[in-house]
Amino acid sequence: MQYRTLGKTGLEVSILGFGASPMGNVFDPVDESEAIATVRYALDHGVNFFDVSPFYGLTLAESRLGKALEGKRKDIILASKCGRYDLQDFDFSRKKILQSIDESLARLKTDYLDLFQLHDIEFVDKQIILEEAVPAIQEVVASGKARFWGITGLPVRYLAQITRETNTDTVLSWGHYNLLEDEINDELVPLSAEMGFGLMNAAPLMQRILSDGNLPPWHRSPDEVKALQPVLLGLCKTFGVRLSDVALRYAMDHPRIATTLVGMCELDVVKQNVAAVDFEIPVELLQKIESLVAPVKNRMWFEGKEENNI
Repeated sequence: MQYRTLGKTGLEVSILGFGASPMGNVFDPVDESEAIATVRYALDHGVNFFDVSPFYGLTLAESRLGKALEGKRKDIILASKCGRYDLQDFDFSRKKILQSIDESLARLKTDYLDLFQLHDIEFVDKQIILEEAVPAIQEVVASGKARFWGITGLPVRYLAQITRETNTDTVLSWGHYNLLEDEINDELVPLSAEMGFGLMNAAPLMQRILSDGNLPPWHRSPDEVKALQPVLLGLCKTFGVRLSDVALRYAMDHPRIATTLVGMCELDVVKQNVAAVDFEIPVELLQKIESLVAPVKNRMWFEGKEENNI
């Protein structure tokens, strides 16, 4: 395993981060014992960063991760979130954030988080984030229940704007650095160097497009982007490699991104992902993929309030 420093937090995180959302049955029903075995395998092979949220499976992912990490707390860097609790359930009030940290700590069987994050900030008014949520999460850090705080979301330019106004410790961007997207480079990457916050990337497989998995029915990528999946799978097959390995290695290679989060809950999948840390992408294959992807590069959709999609 390789490790990078998570910005000014000083935390040394594995370049492969464990995204625990699938443990909440977000994609498919998951056997709890296998999910726990997956966490243990990741730990044994150097993965030390685990990210979850009460939103994932309506608290199920947190509860399962808490069981899996019992007795291992000192060996890991643990992150969770607040503010989003269901598809349309957002509450960034001070009262809810102070309540949410205690509930997450109980489910995760710990007395502190290394990182506590405001989850999907684009879905509420900017004023609520700046005037209520940020002071509240800073209050959580001051209490010792979290060591650092951060923000997460989809619109990268909005994340950059909020970061400039709040000086957050970390930023978790999803969907904007993978074989199909590179908009994280426009503002967030140079801003992370300038301000020193830790930059994290999620969804390197673009919610399964860049893998051999079945796409979930709620996938919002345009049809022409989703249509690339079988084409890319066939191309990778001619080189004798897995598309998911190429996609994950590509994302982890970004030198300014501290960790790349990928959802895991099956033992064979975590074994593949850990092995991808040592995988080398054939140069010719990457060139062919980039040519195929070029016509639909950066066809990202927007989420949240219209005024936050800048």
